[in-house]
Amino acid sequence: MIRDLHEKLLNGEVSAIELVQKHLKTIDEKDKELNAFLTVTRDIALKQASKIDEKIKKGEKIDLLAGLPCALKDNICLNGTKTTASSKILENYVAPYDATVSERIKDAGAVILGKTNLDEFACGGSTETSAFGPSKNPIDTSRVPGGSSGGSVVSVASDEVVWALGTDTGGSVRQPSSFCGTVGLKPTYGRVSRYGIIAMGSSLDQVGPITKTVEDAAIVLSRIAGRDEMDATSAKSSDKPYEDYCVGDIKGAKIGVPSEYLGEGLDESVKEVFMNAVEKYKELGATIVDVKLPHTEYALATYYIIMPAELSSNLARFDGIRYSKVEGVEPETVLDQYLETRGKGFGPEVKRRIMLGTYILSAGYYDAYYKKAQKVRSLIKKDFENVFEKVDYIFTPTSPELAFKFGDKTDDPLKMYLSDIYTVTANLAGVPAISIPIGTVEVDGKNLPVGGQLMGKWFDEEGILNAGHTFEINS
Repeated sequence: MIRDLHEKLLNGEVSAIELVQKHLKTIDEKDKELNAFLTVTRDIALKQASKIDEKIKKGEKIDLLAGLPCALKDNICLNGTKTTASSKILENYVAPYDATVSERIKDAGAVILGKTNLDEFACGGSTETSAFGPSKNPIDTSRVPGGSSGGSVVSVASDEVVWALGTDTGGSVRQPSSFCGTVGLKPTYGRVSRYGIIAMGSSLDQVGPITKTVEDAAIVLSRIAGRDEMDATSAKSSDKPYEDYCVGDIKGAKIGVPSEYLGEGLDESVKEVFMNAVEKYKELGATIVDVKLPHTEYALATYYIIMPAELSSNLARFDGIRYSKVEGVEPETVLDQYLETRGKGFGPEVKRRIMLGTYILSAGYYDAYYKKAQKVRSLIKKDFENVFEKVDYIFTPTSPELAFKFGDKTDDPLKMYLSDIYTVTANLAGVPAISIPIGTVEVDGKNLPVGGQLMGKWFDEEGILNAGHTFEINS
């Protein structure tokens, strides 16, 4: 899709201004219902597009992303634009600088149409915890789009933008991509800079592209990947053009299917679509290998100890003094300032996770919970190391279920947390993972998408991108 639009811009079939106007019109028509966007940067986008048209007129070379409309999840800083993380506590916060990923896509000439909705501070799997109302699944608006990057995924799935960026801490790019039928990539931890991202779990967070095709995800990754001196955890990249690795051939590749992902809790209709996809990979020349990831059963518990602990530390900075003022807070003392601001500014799910995290890190409990969880995390990583000695990629369902209806899980947080059961392992181990559409299931007259997840060796994004691309072009 990105290549096609790029060619149309170059040969004059369409101008960047026309492309942006078309997508802004789609936002105007659809977003009142879908609620994908929190901020639309209309004037800035048209100015950016005008610059690209000038370059094309002058015969200057432009990047593949130049002139193409995109969106950013609203926990990614964009200079001079509101960055709320979908929280009342940051309702009026205007970012004074660009995140590294924002800067890099601007340098490529991409046109940013705005900032998208998410679960508050990325805490959720349905976008229902947003302080500004949930986004809706464009395939069936009575169902959730998934989360936490729900707004970004909806903006792509509904053609409001060509591609978007989300963040993935435990599946927040991949799970909504599975629910809405898009491609969602979580790169290896450290592949993409986290500078300028409102932190949730610092050892787990990664920025990733959400696109219509696997090749598009590869193109976006090529522009955002690489070492950044502002993020000590970022790794050197060899400036790989990841799109060049999407060759459409996986003959001889070994794909591991872990039995732990096919047991209790997996919806039968999802399992059927997944097993058909496994057969497809066999037809394409891959060897399917049954593998074991024995510590997977502890992954969700481990994640929900490490993530709240890191979240509670990261959110301690929101005290009502350094960022934006919360309406209705009139404190008499500094302690009142903290208590009132955080009490009124944070939503119930964020408060729940802060309390969990603070308890986990408290004296007497740190060793029993956080330290032990880190040890289990090492065992989970070791499982992946062992399996990757035998296979090239691991293939699993992205989510154990189809997109669920609004309200189905809001009264039971544990049910919501179980949505992440197949995605959290990639974040705990730090490996790259991609969700690709592998089929649909008809429910109430709607074809609900099913995602398949490919996980690869550390820093082998090109491998999983090619494996996903090969499936896509042969389906």
